[in-house]
Amino acid sequence: MRQIDTIADFERWLDVESGSAPFPVAVQSLDLRSQEQRIAEATFADAIFLACELSELAAGHIVMTGGVVIPDLSGFDFTVHRSSLYTVGELFDGFDPSDPDGYSKSYDQRVHRQYLEQGTSPRAFNTSLARRLHDHSITEALDDALVDANAPGDDEGAISLRKVVAIMGGHSMERSEPMYGSVARISRELTRRNFLMISGGGPGAMEATHLGAFLASRPDDDLEQALAVLRPRPSGALPGKEYADRDWLHRAWAVLEQFPIPTGAESQCMSIGVPTWLYGHEPPTVFASHIAKYFANSVREDGLLALASHGVVFAPGSAGTTQEIFQDAAQNHYGTQGLYSPMILFGSEFWTTTRPVWPLLSHMASGHRYGELLTLTDSETEVVERITAYDPTAFLVD
Repeated sequence: MRQIDTIADFERWLDVESGSAPFPVAVQSLDLRSQEQRIAEATFADAIFLACELSELAAGHIVMTGGVVIPDLSGFDFTVHRSSLYTVGELFDGFDPSDPDGYSKSYDQRVHRQYLEQGTSPRAFNTSLARRLHDHSITEALDDALVDANAPGDDEGAISLRKVVAIMGGHSMERSEPMYGSVARISRELTRRNFLMISGGGPGAMEATHLGAFLASRPDDDLEQALAVLRPRPSGALPGKEYADRDWLHRAWAVLEQFPIPTGAESQCMSIGVPTWLYGHEPPTVFASHIAKYFANSVREDGLLALASHGVVFAPGSAGTTQEIFQDAAQNHYGTQGLYSPMILFGSEFWTTTRPVWPLLSHMASGHRYGELLTLTDSETEVVERITAYDPTAFLVD
């Protein structure tokens, strides 16, 4: 269903066929009070109006002619119906880099506090409905963001999708670890090769993914300089919990200010973080250009892996990353996404000894088509080469 979120698009939609809505759409978050006369002259079979400002007369007419009107739900610190993904500016609205407790005053933390107060699994119907409607709008906005407007279609009107690669890994990975820099360099190189990088949108390996994409249009030396800003930790900091440092966000913010994306290069540095308020104690990365933040972690995790049509790189991580490996393996094993895609385990010692996933994974894939797409490596170059060499048309599910 096509989404309409500007008055101009709404008017063009009605212009296609005078007197009736030509095809069903979702009209979202628009003030349509100036359109009352046109609404009265049309019919709206199967159209959905989400959080739009309408007079009672207009809303009644839409419903009487076959449409659905869902008003905005009140009492929540988040916008229930969104027409776009979050930006860093939106999520961190209220954050003051000069305030050690600045993150607690951000929009992101206000929503998280209400999320905890109302319950992670709320019994109140309006709360659960509001969260699901929010997450649905995020998924719709995410689908829109994956359309590559710069890529020509094979046929007139064809939709070209971006080449999406995910990097998964632990939130405990510290910025000073060699693996953090490796992940950032891999992401930077793949971004330069026109891949869209996505991650779980949190700290550690996830942050490194977006740092690399963020710096993709800048000279190589800028990454090392940025790492020098990010690495120093305060005295007494807890190992493996760098995201809990009071200045974790402040150091990242300093990198944003010192190494801004050059004007005109924004599309070249695009990346999407996909975090969740279930882990709202972890700040989302500020280096992602777009943030698809969900309430439902299950929807977020399954969707994140499904989006990665050109492969997933698994950096060292704990239980969550291990779960994601086998979740991705299940998608490949059963061909649920219509194609088999690369799975690269980055860190041989970790994935064979520390957390010996590789022996089971490679045994499970033996004799299956996706087994050709498994890689265990310590080489940044090999990761990039395996991703760039992949041809999805050669691995379609029969």
